[in-house]
Amino acid sequence: MYLPLGLRAKVVILSLFLLCLPWLGYEYVWEMEKYLRHGQEKTLEGTTQALATALHERPKLFDNQASFLNQVEKGRDLYAYPIAGPIQLDGKLADWDLYQHRTLNYADNHLIYRRNESEPTNISFTHMVGKYGGYLYGYFEVNDPQVVFRSRKSLRIDRNDHLVMATQSPDGQFRRYIIANTKSGWLSAFELPADPTQSTPVEPESRIQGQWLQTDQGYNIEFRLPLTMVGSKLGFAIHNVNDTNNRQLVNVIGTSATDSVASLGTVLVPSPEIESIIKGMSHNSSRIWVVDNHGRVLAKSGDIRTSSNTWADDLNVSQPNSFWQRFQQQYLLPMYYKILTRPPQDFIDSLQDSTELTGSHIEKALSGKQGSTWRLTPDNKAVVLAAASPIWIDDKVMGVVIAEETTHGIRSLRNRALEKLFNVILTIMSMGTLALFIFASSISSRIRRLRDQAELAIDSQGRVRQQIVASKNRDEIGDLSRSFSSIVSRLGQYTHYLENMSSRLSHELRTPVAVVRSSLEHLGLQQLNEPSQKYVNRAQEGVNRLHLILNNLSEATRLEASLTQAESCRFSLKKVISGCMQGYQITYPEQLFTVHIEDKAMPCQGVPEYIAQLMDKLINNAIEFSDKGSAITVSLTQLHKQAILKVSNIGPLLPKDMDSQIFESMVSIRPQGVNGKPHLGLGLYIARLVTDFHHGKIKATNLLEDNIQGVEICLTLPLIDEK
Repeated sequence: MYLPLGLRAKVVILSLFLLCLPWLGYEYVWEMEKYLRHGQEKTLEGTTQALATALHERPKLFDNQASFLNQVEKGRDLYAYPIAGPIQLDGKLADWDLYQHRTLNYADNHLIYRRNESEPTNISFTHMVGKYGGYLYGYFEVNDPQVVFRSRKSLRIDRNDHLVMATQSPDGQFRRYIIANTKSGWLSAFELPADPTQSTPVEPESRIQGQWLQTDQGYNIEFRLPLTMVGSKLGFAIHNVNDTNNRQLVNVIGTSATDSVASLGTVLVPSPEIESIIKGMSHNSSRIWVVDNHGRVLAKSGDIRTSSNTWADDLNVSQPNSFWQRFQQQYLLPMYYKILTRPPQDFIDSLQDSTELTGSHIEKALSGKQGSTWRLTPDNKAVVLAAASPIWIDDKVMGVVIAEETTHGIRSLRNRALEKLFNVILTIMSMGTLALFIFASSISSRIRRLRDQAELAIDSQGRVRQQIVASKNRDEIGDLSRSFSSIVSRLGQYTHYLENMSSRLSHELRTPVAVVRSSLEHLGLQQLNEPSQKYVNRAQEGVNRLHLILNNLSEATRLEASLTQAESCRFSLKKVISGCMQGYQITYPEQLFTVHIEDKAMPCQGVPEYIAQLMDKLINNAIEFSDKGSAITVSLTQLHKQAILKVSNIGPLLPKDMDSQIFESMVSIRPQGVNGKPHLGLGLYIARLVTDFHHGKIKATNLLEDNIQGVEICLTLPLIDEK
């Protein structure tokens, strides 16, 4: 139906709004991801709160972990790092290479005793302790330029290089142990008296196992002992003796003094009890940490780099079976993921082996409130969510439960939603494109039909040849078709009126002109005075001119009528043009002609009399516009199957844009008639009618060569094969 302009504008606005729907869907998916992340954050906070509830008011889990310290001193307060596997006790320290970034270096700044203050300290060591199974492992890599072993015959075990280990056992007793070897090999460990002033008697301690290995730089001590021997207090000290004769103690370097419980530092061993609690409640894709109020890790469970995820259940794409699934897998998804990003299979986890944790969420939890934070991994491949909840003991925060998860599940859900959205958009756009293509093709075909009808309705001379069939469709194009049909119909009526007007005028005016002419002739036979005879002569001249105009009008009308009924024949164009030029040279003896006619028969199909009439018009037109004394050039040549006739004269140029209009009816560019004769602009119009009848072409062009200007009329006529 017909759509007014306002409604069409509304349709355009609605179309633009529909184009915005894919963008709105895309934004909606991203907005949903924000809510999913918020939901994941609240879920993880609930997990940490549930785990913290299981650890509330259980001080025994923290007493043994030295969590009641006000401040932790690095190097003095030790941490037993979890070890991936048992250490081979050979003194070569190769098994500790994976944990070199955890080691601590001890030198002058950890000096406990020096006999001579002016004597420089010439020993240092690297130390680390770790936990695996039910054992505490450790090693000392000592730099000592002079190693002094225990004498085999001596009863004293402290007059040589040795390691002292002191701890407060789980039962609360202060215990000291010494490792003093007579040579490289299996450790010789003894338990010292609790009183630091006494060094004997000693008892062998077989539970402390390991190797003493002498090296080029000094010696290595690699040991292990059961965790049941170690409490929350622990200290190590290397005693250095340089002289094998007097065997006096030179200096002592250690983690802390070993002479009393108060002097000892602390040791934090990840709690197996806490690990067993959190392991049963952690998700496969979550990592659970329990830290004390100093941020030291008490227990850890889970791995955030595992592929399983609570937020991504059943997201694994099955093997494509249908054509659509295969098409989507092979073509659509690679295109989609030019924009989207897949969650990485692996990423760098900087906190994987951390022993101390910090962050705004931990600080908030230590203040008694739940906290959460988002962080980006160092390689920018994953986003990790961490939530923390406080652990309360006697109205005091003694630790924090931390849970961590990646956003891989949410990103997978988002990608799946965007994949479906893109599929829907692609389907809608494909169907819409197809529908619009069909609709546009229908409209364009109707417009082309209307264009073809409009072009065929009026010929190149502006005459209406056929009517436009009005469309019955009630839309803009149908309305335009009906308007064109109405315009062409009215134009045809007016053109028909103009075409017949000359014949009507010629018919209607001949009788009154004849009456006036006969009256003037009778009046001229009478004896008139000179003034009266003058007016009669002037009237006679006007009647003659009017008679000539009527003859010109009737000539074009008669020619148009005769062309429709003329019978064509085969004739030689060369003979017709040659004969015409011979007659013109006789008729116009004062006019110069330059004639070039190619010596070829040039057979043509048509009416030779019409060709002669065409030549009359061209020559007459050339003579009228030629400069005095200049020659008219006429040439006839053959090019392939066409004859080319050119008539040129030297004289004024054609006005601009008049090269095609001069062949129309009633068009003349003469400022006045030659010899006072009237001109209606029908000469070249008749030439064009004859040219069209013979299926030729005629055109006029200006000539500008060697300071000579003029006009050339070129006629092209088709030739027929000679038989």
